[in-house]
Amino acid sequence: MKVLVTGANGFIGKNLVIHLQELEGIEVLRFVRGESFADLAAKVAQADFVFHLAGVNRPKDDAEFAHGNCELTQALCDAVRAAGRAIPIVYTSSIQAERENAYGVSKRGAEDALRALADQTGQPVWIYRLPNVFGKWCRPNYNSAVATFCHNIVHGLLISINDPDAQLRLVYVDDVARAFLSHLGQDAQGVHDAAVEPVYETTVGRLVDQLHAFKRSRTDMVTEPVGLGLVRALYATYISYYPPEQFAYPLVKHEDLRGSFSEMLKTRDSGQFSYFTAHPGVTRGGHYHHTKNEKFLVVHGKASFKFRHVVTGEEYELFTNGDEPQVVETVPGWSHDITNIGEHTMVVLLWANEIFDRERPDTKNYKVRN
Repeated sequence: MKVLVTGANGFIGKNLVIHLQELEGIEVLRFVRGESFADLAAKVAQADFVFHLAGVNRPKDDAEFAHGNCELTQALCDAVRAAGRAIPIVYTSSIQAERENAYGVSKRGAEDALRALADQTGQPVWIYRLPNVFGKWCRPNYNSAVATFCHNIVHGLLISINDPDAQLRLVYVDDVARAFLSHLGQDAQGVHDAAVEPVYETTVGRLVDQLHAFKRSRTDMVTEPVGLGLVRALYATYISYYPPEQFAYPLVKHEDLRGSFSEMLKTRDSGQFSYFTAHPGVTRGGHYHHTKNEKFLVVHGKASFKFRHVVTGEEYELFTNGDEPQVVETVPGWSHDITNIGEHTMVVLLWANEIFDRERPDTKNYKVRN
């Protein structure tokens, strides 16, 4: 299948092209700024499907709206008619098409051209009136507040907020691409008014607060809940604005004669991750917890874990090493320690189910080994 993407070098276009290239049996044709209507017609003649993303949204002169939106779309429709066959089209319109401003009128005019084509030929057309789209590769200081805020906060630049309570309706670019791709090979006829799901609703103030929290997470180590929904998508967008020199950041390393200890990541409700080293013969630990739970994973070296019940005095010892991954879990009421019984420095990953509270540490010294 040959798939034509108009506006292939734009924000949505770049993301969509990458998704298309991941599919088997797809050849991507591109129509980009600077090419002529004749170039468009030649590519439409080859195409089996068209994603029409090209358009004008921030011209120097409002007259450019008509050329870049209405006339370009009409040229696309004429090229499809000239091809003499049904070529499905997905069109990125805008919620601005509901308004009477110059941009909205031009997007609505483009929609009308596509509706006329579908009415005449019966061929499938999907029209998406998109709200604000955000995600990687969106140009900052252009027409996306999310892109501008992400770029400026990452680079330590000032941001300007006129109304923190202003409402935002957002869709994520990967969700846009997924919705678009669902129409490939779909059996349909006529015009379909389509929508991207989910639509996220927030305010400018909440958005900026969230982005600042992402920035702080590299210093206070407390990560945001970045696994689901809007926060997941915003985090992916935010870090996409890191220049390569910001791909890495340092941790605080605490060292003494026993080895070293560093915290890596903290969560508000699922504990924290750290790692430590221990030199040969060194024992670390020797304490119990009332509620706190820890999971240890020796990734390099050999270890002896020893446990003593703080009431009954029952003892238990187990051995593990980095060649045979095994998680060792601490249990409330059992004092525990770990000894490096190998000949080289031992490296251990550690997860605790809560962030260490220096004011109320649930860590009570209790010797395990005599």
